[in-house]
Amino acid sequence: MSEVLLVDTHDRPLGTMEKLEAHEKGLLHRAFSLFIVSDEAMLIQRRATAKYHSGGLWANACCSHPGRNADVVDEAIRRAHEELGLDPAQLEDRPVEVASFVYRADLGSVFEYEYDHVLLARASQAVQLTPDPEEVDRVAWVGFDELERRLLEVPDDFAPWFLTACPLVLAATR
Repeated sequence: MSEVLLVDTHDRPLGTMEKLEAHEKGLLHRAFSLFIVSDEAMLIQRRATAKYHSGGLWANACCSHPGRNADVVDEAIRRAHEELGLDPAQLEDRPVEVASFVYRADLGSVFEYEYDHVLLARASQAVQLTPDPEEVDRVAWVGFDELERRLLEVPDDFAPWFLTACPLVLAATR
């Protein structure tokens, strides 16, 4: 397992801990959520069902936890390559941070308690992807209006952080 950076509610570093332990103890740690959009749709992924939390739920293009001295944007680009097989050259621009927020979700055996940096990048819907099946069950491009409808009608289909982060991204794209 990898380490996460524990932070306070202002995203100031406090130390590191193994990722699973931080999730089991419900300690606040730094995370990022990368969103990829085209002019009219968002790339979402259905998390692999074998993931230790939120498996089978829909979420943003990718997310993870940057290390202590890591650049959040560089880590997001690296993680998109690992999870989605996305060649960074296929992005139309370098991801930018559009928001951040703290959230806490009780997922049964673990807690998500994260200071989430929300990143946005653009790409063509023709982008070539080769998702890692241990991370991603499938991917889909969903129109913005359809996505907003689904968030309201079937919120339980989505990962908990996505319910907060997605509206922030949609607002930033309009």
